[in-house]
Amino acid sequence: MPIGFGIVGCGMIANFHAKAIEAIPGAKLIGCQSRRMESATKLAAEYDCEPYDDLQAMLANPKVDVITICTPSGAHMEPAILAAKAGKHLIIEKPLEITLKRCDRIIEACKKNGVLLSTIFPSRFHRASQLLKEAIDKGRFGTLTLGDAYVKWFRTQEYYDSGQWRGTWDLDGGGALMNQAIHNVDLLTWLMGPVAELSAQTATLAHDRIEVEDVATASLKFENGALGVIEASTAAFPGMLKKTEIHGSDGSAVIEEEDIKVWEFRKKTAKDKKIIDEFNSVTETGGGAADPSAIGFEAHEKQFRDVIRAIKTGKPMAIDGAEGRRSVEVILAIYKAAETGKTVKLPLKIDPVLKARKK
Repeated sequence: MPIGFGIVGCGMIANFHAKAIEAIPGAKLIGCQSRRMESATKLAAEYDCEPYDDLQAMLANPKVDVITICTPSGAHMEPAILAAKAGKHLIIEKPLEITLKRCDRIIEACKKNGVLLSTIFPSRFHRASQLLKEAIDKGRFGTLTLGDAYVKWFRTQEYYDSGQWRGTWDLDGGGALMNQAIHNVDLLTWLMGPVAELSAQTATLAHDRIEVEDVATASLKFENGALGVIEASTAAFPGMLKKTEIHGSDGSAVIEEEDIKVWEFRKKTAKDKKIIDEFNSVTETGGGAADPSAIGFEAHEKQFRDVIRAIKTGKPMAIDGAEGRRSVEVILAIYKAAETGKTVKLPLKIDPVLKARKK
């Protein structure tokens, strides 16, 4: 029997989920649901599945084993809890949710109902990212000293105007950090380990009619003692590929999207030259730097395959709900540090009270 999928939310990102499912033998898209039936009908026609405007009706379909959620970020929790109660495994687009409380309610519902929960972070499945993680785990960097993430993207005013939820605290949950740079926030903390404390600044400089930041910088101290920087923007024309830099006493590496631009270690191996030659120019898309649709679905596919493997074998997934929660926590801490001008220590015990949300 194939693993059956249902998609909730039929906007742009739903296409990447549908393509990922379509590419996996033994996986089948059974249905898609939107409050706007015309949106569900359009997606269903393209991927040959059943359209729904009633979520409960799709959840009642016994052929649906996994629900993937592609609604606006601040509207993930409600359908996720309903799906968990219906016994469906869950794959949720980043961010898991926009507050720690809402993240925790999803995690608790999945645990209570015995279903799996994965948060979409496809950058971890790029081979360049995995090679970097392997090098860190083998100690090739020596003492880790610096870990930096740069997401200098560009979004037009028309992008924010295209949906009433975009650029709002209630549904977007934040701006350049929560919507765009969260991929590299996840990647950085996966590579460097937990953040101990941070300070930050944010600003809205180049867009009108949005409540959230289009520029952000944060200075980090990791639990292992290393320092780091996060820079994020949707106001950096024309938009550049996202970049992650890791430095240590015995090595340095720089990844730009899927490309390895620097791969230097004090103790060299025979594979090092092959790695830099093979991965120096593998990126085939704009990486979402200027166009959010200019990404491939292949990394989504790899993560979907990982979830299917976990369902079938009972072995842990690469990215579960707790992993998805971590990047939300770091970003909320950045917002609090920027608002107060004070250093914020992690982990956060509760959601920080942000005055910006109340405007």
